[in-house]
Amino acid sequence: MNTFLKNTTLTIAAAAMTVAFATGAEAREWRGWNIHPPEYPVSEGMEEFARIINEKSGGELEAKVYHGGVLGDQPDAIQQVRLGGLDWAVFNLGPLGEVAPEANVVSLPFIFKSVDAMHVVMDGPAGQQIADGLIKAGLQPLGWYDSGARSFYNTKHPINTPDDLKGLKFRVMSNDLYVQMVAALGGNATPMPYGEVYQSLKTGVIDGAENNYPSYDSSGHFEAAKFYSVTQHLILPECLCMNKAVYDGLSDDEKKIVHDAADASVTLQRASWAARAEKSKEKVVAAGIEVNEIANKDAFQSAMQPVYDNFIKANPDLAGLVKAIQDAQK
Repeated sequence: MNTFLKNTTLTIAAAAMTVAFATGAEAREWRGWNIHPPEYPVSEGMEEFARIINEKSGGELEAKVYHGGVLGDQPDAIQQVRLGGLDWAVFNLGPLGEVAPEANVVSLPFIFKSVDAMHVVMDGPAGQQIADGLIKAGLQPLGWYDSGARSFYNTKHPINTPDDLKGLKFRVMSNDLYVQMVAALGGNATPMPYGEVYQSLKTGVIDGAENNYPSYDSSGHFEAAKFYSVTQHLILPECLCMNKAVYDGLSDDEKKIVHDAADASVTLQRASWAARAEKSKEKVVAAGIEVNEIANKDAFQSAMQPVYDNFIKANPDLAGLVKAIQDAQK
């Protein structure tokens, strides 16, 4: 169990029980936001979370997932969950950095050495500190999902060195760190809603974007951007979270059901992600995508020093968290 889940562990009877989440006769719906299509690993984890809650609440609660961003784009949805317009969601920690500075630390390029290292860090004290920052922003973290390693893809040519980004326009998520990252590599960054990327690639509004294999596949971006360069510059977790006020209004027994459901969904999602990432890579390669591995990433990593320096200068109180994440991987 994650550290921040342990901190909320409650003393209750060990026997299984069915708990009513609402006093009225009608089930109370919890609306869950999701940017991905239903067959995506994140979606599978969310559906498992909802299934367990619905089952254990004895029908008093209906947790429902709205897939495909139908309830709005990610920045808007973050605000909706904070304010109570939506009840729960899974958000990438990149955009969450806009409301909780602690979440921005994991958006520093190359801060994680591997996906496994990210799991260890996020399930430990550093993850707890990030969770505390999100709680202050009105979000109650319940678990950390996997979203793999992000790499650059574009319509022009393979990227082997930072010089290959020069003059190219890349879509990035809504976070100034990503704008700085692309600029430090010589490219031009354009924050843009995820749903607009496909058409923008097709029409030449942008030259490329950056994401993991499953998103590159499921979005259809590989149909427009044929060059995928394995930079793995970002390894970003995603946060299964809910509105803090809704969470605080639950009884101890209700909170246990929520945390048990979250634990089960994290286990399922991480396993599903690993399998899907390999399957998506095989699919795009079979479709004729040119994938190039980058054996030596030193030039990319060295170019990020100004990004780190600017971040620490703007957030001196987070220097300890940056060091803790780095030290946890030694």
